[in-house]
Amino acid sequence: MLHLQLLVHVRDAIIAGSTGRMAMLLLIYGGPLIGLPRIDVVSALGSLAAPNKQDAVTLGGAIHFTMGILFAIIYASLWSLGIGSPTWWWGLIFGLVHGMLVIVSLYVVLRRYPQLSEILNGLPVMAAILLNHMVFGLVVALVYST
Repeated sequence: MLHLQLLVHVRDAIIAGSTGRMAMLLLIYGGPLIGLPRIDVVSALGSLAAPNKQDAVTLGGAIHFTMGILFAIIYASLWSLGIGSPTWWWGLIFGLVHGMLVIVSLYVVLRRYPQLSEILNGLPVMAAILLNHMVFGLVVALVYST
């Protein structure tokens, strides 16, 4: 019975992560329409390993999709352990922490790959990264809890 419950939680987390990633991508690519800076995270992720732009977009999209699901599973695991709950405000908190970890990780990556320095081009970009991840966390919590 526990095995079946775990599978249901993972399935729900995968659905929530996929939906959260879609909401995040809408904000990433639609953000410039409302004054947010453009952040091409998909190409940037893929360019770490892919030799050309098309391969970078494909690889980056796959990485970002996978990470969205992985982080939703992490969120769900934390909630099942009693660390927070899948509510809108815990989703925002998890997303904020997640966004801060992404910013720190980007600074570490930029030390090794300085050609990607345009990703973290000032405070507006960092604020957009935090906002994007808070939206991700919010959507994951709301979808997971239904």
